[in-house]
Amino acid sequence: MIEEVRIRNLGVISEAVLPLGPGFTAVTGETGAGKTMVVTALGLVLGERADAGAVRSGADQAEIDASVRVIDRPEIERIVDEIGGRIEDRELLLSRTVSAEGRSRASVGGRSAPVGVLDELSTHLVAVHGQSEQIRLRSAAAQRDALDRFAGEPLIAVRAKYRDSYLRARELQHTLDALAANREALERESELLRAQIGEIEAVNPVPGEDAELAVRIERLANTEALRLAAGTAHDAISSESIDGVDVLALLETARRSLERSNDPELEPLATELADIGVAAREIAGSLARFVANLEEAGPGEIDALNERRAALTALVRKYAGPEGGLESVLEFAEAAGRRLLEIDTSDAGVARLREELVTERARVLMLAHELSAARQAAA
Repeated sequence: MIEEVRIRNLGVISEAVLPLGPGFTAVTGETGAGKTMVVTALGLVLGERADAGAVRSGADQAEIDASVRVIDRPEIERIVDEIGGRIEDRELLLSRTVSAEGRSRASVGGRSAPVGVLDELSTHLVAVHGQSEQIRLRSAAAQRDALDRFAGEPLIAVRAKYRDSYLRARELQHTLDALAANREALERESELLRAQIGEIEAVNPVPGEDAELAVRIERLANTEALRLAAGTAHDAISSESIDGVDVLALLETARRSLERSNDPELEPLATELADIGVAAREIAGSLARFVANLEEAGPGEIDALNERRAALTALVRKYAGPEGGLESVLEFAEAAGRRLLEIDTSDAGVARLREELVTERARVLMLAHELSAARQAAA
């Protein structure tokens, strides 16, 4: 359903918005108000032939935009998808411009498209009633659609399978045609992709490895400072010295002092001090384990880790860009692998595509016979 039409610089209309919605909409006005231009605008955005004479005097071009609500219309979705357009939130945007010199441009779902695509969409969007005829019913597409809807879900299911198989066969044919026309360029692209994938695989990066390396290098380079810091903190909390005063001893002294007071208001504070003491013991244990597990850097270990980090950094700079990271490198390698399969120009790759095309064409033919028989039975 067309929900809104915007018109700029068409005939007597400088700018107008025509909101449409469920129910009946009537456009009225005196002679010369622009009623005919509204119909002309609808025709242009639905693929009719453009006339430079319709452009408003003094304007460079006329512009018509239409917003179409699309719900459960696979035939419309298929047309839009084939040209790379988009239907966002069930809304399809159509536009048409006509210059004062007669040039015409069309856009479907945000993507430039031939005007013929608008015309194809119009058969699914609009029924034009003349004085003595219903034009849409004269089209073979409308007649087939009426027959298919009458036949019901079994025929619709066969039609969907036929459409999918037909599109797959056409895609395979386009791929083979592109391989034949651009074989040398694709071979160069394949060589580049193989070299890039090989370079990444030679380093064999692991997700998150660069961050882990940075932490490990920093720790090995500062082992003594870390041991001193953790050890000092541990002794302050839980000193092993007989004469030492530590946090645990002070907390225990404070807790006992409050408990001996036997004051109801101080009892909760004594309990909190006991909890703090438990937490302090856990921290002391973690610090002790940290010191015990600190590794000394082996001969040349830091240099080896720095070399590995440099190799990963080189990959990130080359394949991830300024905002990317190691994960972006792995995504690049995956995308390159998929692309390499798509443009495989080897004899085996071409032969595989041809075999797929033969198989898919046979399936198209079988489904076409099945669809035709179902339509004849329904008729």
